Order: sequence, then C-alpha cells, then structure tokens
Amino acid sequence: MSRILIVDDEDSILNSLKRVLRLAPCVYGNKRYALEVSAFNSPLAALEAARSEDFELFMSDYRMPGMDGIEFLKAAKAIQPDASRLILSGYADLNALVRAVNEVGIERFIGKPWNDYDLMSAIGQALAHRDLMLENRQLANLVRLEMGDTSPEQLEAERLERIEPGITDVNWGPDGSVVLDPEFQARD
Repeated sequence: MSRILIVDDEDSILNSLKRVLRLAPCVYGNKRYALEVSAFNSPLAALEAARSEDFELFMSDYRMPGMDGIEFLKAAKAIQPDASRLILSGYADLNALVRAVNEVGIERFIGKPWNDYDLMSAIGQALAHRDLMLENRQLANLVRLEMGDTSPEQLEAERLERIEPGITDVNWGPDGSVVLDPEFQARD
C-alpha cells in the first residue's frame, strides 16, 4: 500500500482527486500500486500529519492561502526527504515551475484540469522512481560496507536519522555527561 498525502484548499478538487485515486489503476511498468490517500484542505494540518505518519508521495496545489505549494513541499521534504513530490496547478507560471524544481526537487508539475491517465501515470512514475532511489541507496550502502568505507553502526545511524532526524545527536556536558534537552528535564 502506497500512502499519498494530497493538499488543496478547494474541497471540490480534493473530492475529485480522491475519487480518481480510488478508482483509477496506478501502474508503472509491471508494478501496480495500491493507493491509500490522506487529503487535507490546509497545508498546516497536512504538515502535522506528515510529522506523525509516513507517506511515499506528497501532492500539493500550487496556489493556496497562507502557504503556497512550494513552501508546503519544502517543509514536507524537511520532514520526509525520501517522499516524492508533485505540484498541481491551474496556472502555467514558469517562475513557479523553476522554483519548484530548484527548491523542492519535484517529480512533476501537473496542470489543472488534469487528464486522469496522465495524473495516474505521473503518480506511478513518481512512486517507481522513489522505489528505485531507495533500492540504489541500499545497494550503494552494501558496496560501501563491503569495501570498508563504512561500518554497520554508521549505516544504522544514517537509517535512524532518516526515520527520526536528530535522534543520534547528543549534547555533551563539559565533564563528559549527557545534557538532556530542557523539555525532558524534571520540572519543580
């Protein structure tokens, strides 16, 4: 099951996207992707969900009040860097497209109204690209491990950092003790 998070400030667009993603097949090559969709009409609510749940793909409207799609995808990338990113927009804005590619590394810029087949193909391609990227990383890590360029501990630390950024950071005191973050210290 591939988990997809979609954000659009228009409820009618969200409902239409959910309907298409539920009914249309998502296939790329020989692989068929079953999709589980979480939809939000607020970028802030979507980011909150991204902090607690894993998603394979984020798809955002470009123009939304408060936070545009590029800002949303940039924040989502900071939370889940391995997820694929797509932008949906009814505006053909070349500057926005360049910004989305350069700042966020989006997979595709999809125009509204979308063609269902093209949309599902873009999603399937983005998910397949993500799978390939993760597999390549795993194979590269195995080669580095075999060549002695890394250790199993370093690989595990990198894996943990991808899951929970900052988890391997330790604040050392001047006497070699571990200093707890203020939020974890006992309160009187």
